[in-house]
Order: sequence, then C-alpha cells, then structure tokens
Amino acid sequence: MNYTRITVNAGQMDGVPCIRGLRIPVATIVAMVADRMNDAEIVAAYPDLVEEDIREALHYAAEAVRERELPLALP
Repeated sequence: MNYTRITVNAGQMDGVPCIRGLRIPVATIVAMVADRMNDAEIVAAYPDLVEEDIREALHYAAEAVRERELPLALP
C-alpha cells in the first residue's frame, strides 16, 4: 500500500510516523480507536484530521505489526 497521508520527518516529533506532516502521531490515532473513540470524536479532538487520515493510520499500524514480531506475555 502507498501511504500518502503518513509522513516521517527526522526533524519533527523525533521521526515518529505522523499524519500529513502534522504533529499528530499515528500511534495517537490508533490508541484513540483502541479506546473505542469513533471517527467523529477523534476528528473533534483533532480538527485538522479527516476520516481518511484515521483509516490510513490504521492500515499503516496493521502493516507495521505484520512486519515484525512483538513480545507477548506468556500465560
């Protein structure tokens, strides 16, 4: 997938993936979705966002997790 809404700039937010050059990290958007916030609530919290930004952030995060193993707690 070609991510046109995700930017990484070493001089901004220490190179953390953000939405469209804004100081809104992808991780922040993903956490808000995980907290069961809907698109309207997220856009209300960050008025510079649009729903397409949220969708692309989720796709980007899914691809990032798919690319590497993360440690899981053992039962």
